Amino acid sequence: MNVLDALAVFAAGIAAGGINTIVGSGTLITFPTLLALGYVPVVANVSNNIGLVPGTVTGAYGYREELKGQRERLLRLGSASVVGAIVGSLLLLGLPAEAFKFIVPALIVVALVLVVVQPRLQRWMLRRREGEGRAHGGPWLWAGVLLAGVYGGYFGAAQGIVLIALLGIALDDDLQRVNAAKNVLSAVVNGSAGLLFIAMSIFSDTRIDWWAVLLIAAGSIVGGLIGARVGRRIPPLVLRGVIVAVGLVAIANLLL
Repeated sequence: MNVLDALAVFAAGIAAGGINTIVGSGTLITFPTLLALGYVPVVANVSNNIGLVPGTVTGAYGYREELKGQRERLLRLGSASVVGAIVGSLLLLGLPAEAFKFIVPALIVVALVLVVVQPRLQRWMLRRREGEGRAHGGPWLWAGVLLAGVYGGYFGAAQGIVLIALLGIALDDDLQRVNAAKNVLSAVVNGSAGLLFIAMSIFSDTRIDWWAVLLIAAGSIVGGLIGARVGRRIPPLVLRGVIVAVGLVAIANLLL
Protein backbone atom coordinates (compact mmCIF):
# COMPACT_ATOMS: atom_id res chain seq x y z
CA MET A 1 0.00 0.00 0.00
CA ASN A 2 1.55 3.31 -1.10
CA VAL A 3 1.05 6.73 0.49
CA LEU A 4 -1.86 7.73 -1.76
CA ASP A 5 -3.63 4.43 -1.12
CA ALA A 6 -3.13 4.88 2.62
CA LEU A 7 -4.55 8.41 2.49
CA ALA A 8 -7.56 7.14 0.53
CA VAL A 9 -8.27 4.41 3.11
CA PHE A 10 -7.83 6.86 6.00
CA ALA A 11 -10.17 9.39 4.38
CA ALA A 12 -12.72 6.64 3.71
CA GLY A 13 -12.47 5.69 7.39
CA ILE A 14 -13.28 9.26 8.45
CA ALA A 15 -16.27 9.37 6.12
CA ALA A 16 -17.48 5.94 7.23
CA GLY A 17 -17.14 6.77 10.92
CA GLY A 18 -19.23 9.90 10.48
CA ILE A 19 -21.83 8.26 8.28
CA ASN A 20 -22.18 5.28 10.63
CA THR A 21 -22.92 7.62 13.51
CA ILE A 22 -25.45 9.68 11.56
CA VAL A 23 -27.08 7.13 9.25
CA GLY A 24 -25.44 3.73 9.45
CA SER A 25 -24.04 3.00 5.99
CA GLY A 26 -20.33 3.64 6.40
CA THR A 27 -19.35 0.27 4.98
CA LEU A 28 -20.59 1.52 1.62
CA ILE A 29 -17.65 3.96 1.71
CA THR A 30 -14.78 1.86 3.07
CA PHE A 31 -15.63 -1.49 1.45
CA PRO A 32 -15.68 -0.14 -2.13
CA THR A 33 -12.47 1.78 -1.41
CA LEU A 34 -10.68 -1.42 -0.44
CA LEU A 35 -12.09 -3.22 -3.48
CA ALA A 36 -10.88 -0.43 -5.75
CA LEU A 37 -7.38 -0.84 -4.28
CA GLY A 38 -7.37 -4.51 -5.23
CA TYR A 39 -8.34 -6.26 -2.00
CA VAL A 40 -10.08 -9.65 -2.20
CA PRO A 41 -13.74 -9.13 -1.17
CA VAL A 42 -13.73 -11.35 1.93
CA VAL A 43 -10.41 -9.91 3.17
CA ALA A 44 -11.75 -6.40 2.52
CA ASN A 45 -14.94 -7.15 4.45
CA VAL A 46 -13.16 -8.69 7.46
CA SER A 47 -10.53 -5.92 7.64
CA ASN A 48 -13.19 -3.26 7.19
CA ASN A 49 -15.37 -4.70 9.95
CA ILE A 50 -12.55 -4.70 12.49
CA GLY A 51 -11.38 -1.25 11.46
CA LEU A 52 -14.80 0.34 11.94
CA VAL A 53 -15.19 -0.90 15.53
CA PRO A 54 -13.40 2.09 17.17
CA GLY A 55 -15.54 4.50 15.14
CA THR A 56 -18.76 2.91 16.34
CA VAL A 57 -17.52 3.22 19.92
CA THR A 58 -16.66 6.93 19.57
CA GLY A 59 -19.98 7.53 17.82
CA ALA A 60 -21.83 5.93 20.72
CA TYR A 61 -19.77 7.98 23.17
CA GLY A 62 -20.74 11.14 21.33
CA TYR A 63 -24.40 10.30 22.06
CA ARG A 64 -23.79 9.57 25.76
CA GLU A 65 -26.36 12.13 26.90
CA GLU A 66 -29.09 10.43 24.84
CA LEU A 67 -28.05 7.04 26.26
CA LYS A 68 -28.97 7.94 29.84
CA GLY A 69 -31.71 5.68 31.16
CA GLN A 70 -31.31 3.04 28.41
CA ARG A 71 -29.02 0.61 30.23
CA GLU A 72 -31.57 -2.18 30.79
CA ARG A 73 -32.92 -1.87 27.24
CA LEU A 74 -29.43 -2.05 25.72
CA LEU A 75 -28.39 -5.01 27.85
CA ARG A 76 -31.46 -6.92 26.68
CA LEU A 77 -31.13 -6.03 23.00
CA GLY A 78 -27.34 -6.25 23.10
CA SER A 79 -27.58 -9.99 23.78
CA ALA A 80 -29.45 -10.36 20.48
CA SER A 81 -26.77 -8.32 18.71
CA VAL A 82 -23.99 -10.54 20.06
CA VAL A 83 -25.70 -13.78 19.01
CA GLY A 84 -26.61 -12.41 15.59
CA ALA A 85 -23.10 -11.05 14.95
CA ILE A 86 -21.51 -14.42 15.75
CA VAL A 87 -23.92 -16.26 13.44
CA GLY A 88 -23.35 -13.78 10.62
CA SER A 89 -19.57 -13.90 11.04
CA LEU A 90 -19.53 -17.70 10.96
CA LEU A 91 -21.62 -17.62 7.78
CA LEU A 92 -19.10 -15.25 6.20
CA LEU A 93 -16.17 -17.49 7.13
CA GLY A 94 -17.98 -20.78 6.46
CA LEU A 95 -19.58 -20.13 3.10
CA PRO A 96 -17.42 -20.43 -0.05
CA ALA A 97 -15.67 -17.20 -1.07
CA GLU A 98 -17.54 -17.34 -4.38
CA ALA A 99 -20.83 -17.06 -2.49
CA PHE A 100 -19.76 -13.71 -1.06
CA LYS A 101 -19.37 -12.26 -4.57
CA PHE A 102 -23.00 -13.12 -5.34
CA ILE A 103 -24.57 -12.43 -1.94
CA VAL A 104 -22.95 -9.06 -1.21
CA PRO A 105 -24.16 -7.23 -4.36
CA ALA A 106 -27.71 -8.23 -3.38
CA LEU A 107 -27.11 -7.00 0.18
CA ILE A 108 -25.74 -3.71 -1.13
CA VAL A 109 -28.84 -3.25 -3.30
CA VAL A 110 -31.03 -3.83 -0.23
CA ALA A 111 -28.89 -1.38 1.73
CA LEU A 112 -29.16 1.28 -0.98
CA VAL A 113 -32.93 0.87 -1.13
CA LEU A 114 -33.07 1.36 2.63
CA VAL A 115 -30.94 4.49 2.31
CA VAL A 116 -33.25 5.94 -0.35
CA VAL A 117 -36.51 5.15 1.48
CA GLN A 118 -35.22 6.14 4.92
CA PRO A 119 -37.30 9.38 5.12
CA ARG A 120 -40.52 7.44 4.47
CA LEU A 121 -39.48 4.83 7.02
CA GLN A 122 -38.96 7.55 9.61
CA ARG A 123 -42.38 9.12 8.95
CA TRP A 124 -43.99 5.70 9.21
CA MET A 125 -42.13 5.08 12.47
CA LEU A 126 -43.45 8.30 13.96
CA ARG A 127 -47.05 7.43 13.04
CA ARG A 128 -46.70 3.90 14.46
CA ARG A 129 -45.29 5.14 17.74
CA GLU A 130 -48.02 7.67 18.56
CA GLY A 131 -49.76 6.78 21.80
CA GLU A 132 -47.67 3.67 22.47
CA GLY A 133 -45.50 3.13 25.51
CA ARG A 134 -43.21 0.20 24.90
CA ALA A 135 -39.98 0.33 26.92
CA HIS A 136 -38.16 -2.66 25.43
CA GLY A 137 -40.06 -3.58 22.28
CA GLY A 138 -40.91 -7.14 23.31
CA PRO A 139 -39.76 -10.43 21.74
CA TRP A 140 -40.39 -9.26 18.16
CA LEU A 141 -37.87 -6.44 18.51
CA TRP A 142 -35.34 -8.82 20.09
CA ALA A 143 -35.76 -11.18 17.12
CA GLY A 144 -35.44 -8.29 14.68
CA VAL A 145 -32.24 -7.07 16.35
CA LEU A 146 -30.93 -10.65 16.19
CA LEU A 147 -31.50 -10.78 12.42
CA ALA A 148 -29.94 -7.34 12.01
CA GLY A 149 -26.92 -8.71 13.89
CA VAL A 150 -26.68 -11.65 11.48
CA TYR A 151 -26.72 -9.19 8.60
CA GLY A 152 -24.16 -6.99 10.34
CA GLY A 153 -21.83 -9.88 11.08
CA TYR A 154 -21.94 -11.04 7.47
CA PHE A 155 -21.62 -7.69 5.72
CA GLY A 156 -23.23 -4.82 7.60
CA ALA A 157 -23.81 -1.99 5.12
CA ALA A 158 -26.90 -0.08 6.32
CA GLN A 159 -27.30 -2.27 9.41
CA GLY A 160 -27.68 1.03 11.27
CA ILE A 161 -30.64 1.98 9.08
CA VAL A 162 -32.21 -1.42 9.69
CA LEU A 163 -31.68 -1.02 13.44
CA ILE A 164 -33.04 2.51 13.68
CA ALA A 165 -36.10 1.43 11.69
CA LEU A 166 -36.72 -1.52 14.03
CA LEU A 167 -36.09 0.49 17.19
CA GLY A 168 -38.15 3.43 16.04
CA ILE A 169 -41.13 1.24 15.19
CA ALA A 170 -41.01 -0.82 18.38
CA LEU A 171 -40.05 1.78 20.98
CA ASP A 172 -41.90 4.82 22.24
CA ASP A 173 -38.91 7.14 22.52
CA ASP A 174 -37.29 10.21 20.99
CA LEU A 175 -35.58 9.55 17.65
CA GLN A 176 -32.27 10.93 18.92
CA ARG A 177 -32.35 8.44 21.79
CA VAL A 178 -33.25 5.72 19.30
CA ASN A 179 -30.26 6.73 17.18
CA ALA A 180 -28.03 6.60 20.26
CA ALA A 181 -29.23 3.06 20.99
CA LYS A 182 -28.61 2.15 17.35
CA ASN A 183 -25.00 3.31 17.67
CA VAL A 184 -24.43 1.13 20.72
CA LEU A 185 -25.98 -1.96 19.12
CA SER A 186 -23.95 -1.40 15.93
CA ALA A 187 -20.81 -1.20 18.07
CA VAL A 188 -21.77 -4.47 19.77
CA VAL A 189 -22.28 -6.20 16.41
CA ASN A 190 -19.04 -4.93 14.87
CA GLY A 191 -17.09 -5.59 18.05
CA SER A 192 -18.39 -9.15 18.43
CA ALA A 193 -17.75 -9.96 14.78
CA GLY A 194 -14.31 -8.32 14.96
CA LEU A 195 -13.27 -10.40 17.97
CA LEU A 196 -14.38 -13.57 16.21
CA PHE A 197 -12.46 -12.63 13.04
CA ILE A 198 -9.31 -11.96 15.07
CA ALA A 199 -9.64 -15.28 16.89
CA MET A 200 -10.16 -17.11 13.60
CA SER A 201 -7.09 -15.42 12.11
CA ILE A 202 -5.03 -16.86 14.97
CA PHE A 203 -6.37 -20.39 14.84
CA SER A 204 -7.15 -20.70 11.12
CA ASP A 205 -6.21 -19.20 7.76
CA THR A 206 -8.63 -16.25 7.97
CA ARG A 207 -6.82 -13.27 6.42
CA ILE A 208 -6.79 -9.77 7.88
CA ASP A 209 -4.92 -6.82 6.39
CA TRP A 210 -3.80 -4.99 9.51
CA TRP A 211 -2.61 -1.88 7.65
CA ALA A 212 -6.13 -1.43 6.30
CA VAL A 213 -7.54 -2.09 9.78
CA LEU A 214 -5.32 0.54 11.42
CA LEU A 215 -6.00 3.20 8.78
CA ILE A 216 -9.77 2.65 8.85
CA ALA A 217 -9.75 2.55 12.66
CA ALA A 218 -7.84 5.84 12.92
CA GLY A 219 -10.14 7.50 10.40
CA SER A 220 -13.34 6.09 11.90
CA ILE A 221 -12.44 7.37 15.38
CA VAL A 222 -12.20 10.89 14.00
CA GLY A 223 -15.32 10.40 11.88
CA GLY A 224 -17.34 9.02 14.77
CA LEU A 225 -16.62 12.07 16.91
CA ILE A 226 -17.35 14.44 14.05
CA GLY A 227 -20.55 12.61 13.14
CA ALA A 228 -21.88 12.82 16.68
CA ARG A 229 -21.09 16.55 16.87
CA VAL A 230 -22.17 17.92 13.49
CA GLY A 231 -24.22 15.14 11.93
CA ARG A 232 -27.52 16.99 12.18
CA ARG A 233 -26.14 19.79 9.98
CA ILE A 234 -25.44 17.60 6.94
CA PRO A 235 -28.27 17.76 4.37
CA PRO A 236 -29.80 14.25 4.34
CA LEU A 237 -30.40 14.35 0.59
CA VAL A 238 -26.72 15.04 -0.11
CA LEU A 239 -25.62 12.30 2.25
CA ARG A 240 -27.95 9.73 0.71
CA GLY A 241 -26.78 10.70 -2.78
CA VAL A 242 -23.14 10.08 -1.87
CA ILE A 243 -23.93 6.73 -0.27
CA VAL A 244 -25.94 5.54 -3.28
CA ALA A 245 -23.18 6.59 -5.71
CA VAL A 246 -20.51 4.75 -3.70
CA GLY A 247 -22.73 1.68 -3.36
CA LEU A 248 -23.22 1.50 -7.12
CA VAL A 249 -19.45 1.63 -7.54
CA ALA A 250 -19.12 -1.26 -5.11
CA ILE A 251 -21.64 -3.34 -7.06
CA ALA A 252 -19.78 -2.61 -10.29
CA ASN A 253 -16.45 -3.61 -8.75
CA LEU A 254 -17.90 -6.90 -7.54
CA LEU A 255 -19.71 -7.87 -10.72
CA LEU A 256 -17.22 -6.73 -13.37
